[in-house]
Amino acid sequence: MAAVRVMRGHFDVERVRADFPVLARQVNGRPLAYLDNAASAQQPAAVIDAVAGYARAHHANVHRGVHTLSQEATALYEAAREKARRFINAASTTEIIFLRGTTEAVNLVAQAHGRPRLKPGDEILVSWLEHHSNIVPWQMLCGQTGAVLRVVPIDRRGVVDFDRYLAMLGPRTRIVALAHVSNALGTVLPIRAFLDAARERGIATLVDGAQAVPHLAVDVQALGCDFYAFSGHKMYGPTGIGVLYGRERTLEAMTPWQGGGDMILSVSFDGTTYNHLPHRFEAGTPNIAGAIGLGAAIDYLKAIGMERIGHHEQELLAYATARLADIPGLAFVGTAPEKSSLMSFTIEGVHPHDLGTVLDSEGVAVRTGHHCAMPVMEYFGVPATTRASFGLYNTRAEIDALREALLHAIRMLR
Repeated sequence: MAAVRVMRGHFDVERVRADFPVLARQVNGRPLAYLDNAASAQQPAAVIDAVAGYARAHHANVHRGVHTLSQEATALYEAAREKARRFINAASTTEIIFLRGTTEAVNLVAQAHGRPRLKPGDEILVSWLEHHSNIVPWQMLCGQTGAVLRVVPIDRRGVVDFDRYLAMLGPRTRIVALAHVSNALGTVLPIRAFLDAARERGIATLVDGAQAVPHLAVDVQALGCDFYAFSGHKMYGPTGIGVLYGRERTLEAMTPWQGGGDMILSVSFDGTTYNHLPHRFEAGTPNIAGAIGLGAAIDYLKAIGMERIGHHEQELLAYATARLADIPGLAFVGTAPEKSSLMSFTIEGVHPHDLGTVLDSEGVAVRTGHHCAMPVMEYFGVPATTRASFGLYNTRAEIDALREALLHAIRMLR
């Protein structure tokens, strides 16, 4: 099993890259430049080995067996929960629920917290820059309850209008659901100010942190949110696993969304007694291997240090912005003063899907499309953008490769 090495001193990107087996690949005869981290980040050997080690030596169901393998699997699974708790500074492991990811977490909150409480005319606030996963579940909830979805506007930089947000917080506002970081534009919200304003008015708050936790240190107690959701595969862990943080007293007041094994204490045909937190919201056999892999990813990030990671990525963003700015016809979409390490852009006369195909032929992996944020595309009047998103293992050389691939694509496609 690959050991997680604590990084001391300056950020050594070559040492980091050596931990990721896939980065040694060539794609179409070229060194892989993987710049699609906002969609899904690659996994270090420590994560791959943790998942494989569980499968090889400890695989069994959790919480249900007295035999050795079940006890070992349970210990590994619950150790991962404690790692997640520490990573976001939750007060207790009872506040950490393992789910498939951010999407399932938002749906759980909508159905288990929102549906029993909302009445016709109540309001849910989201912003214009949200991912579909933080729009559609609330639309479904509005259809079920008669509540109304209201949208806080953004400006041409991709900044959420805070003054307008304050004006929209009213006596019927029941839930505020906001992305910490925009997946389509990279905008970093001053989320604490948004949450403080809602909390002062007694409004429940959910933060979509999928794009924040790989790049920023997150402290849910300092933020004061009721719910915070994130996904493992954005933060160098496996797919199909994520976390919903919920304030304990808020979770205690919620009825489970799904029923089945492990979320119960007793069942009879006369009625059911639900399990204690957090298990009452984890019906059925969980993604045990995924949780263990997520725990290994957390160990990996902590060994490097979130501050060190953030500094490296911000340097990459500044370098990439400067390198791409003079490309003929290139226009950045989303220019907020506070951004995470991603950039979206269009190139005049070139469709993003064609651009992405040519870039792939040069070994450069980017994302093209609407990025599950169609309202953002509508606002900026474009059908799609090309998005390059940077992670802890990316380099200036890869950004140079991106630039050369873009110039090559322009010569081909114009």
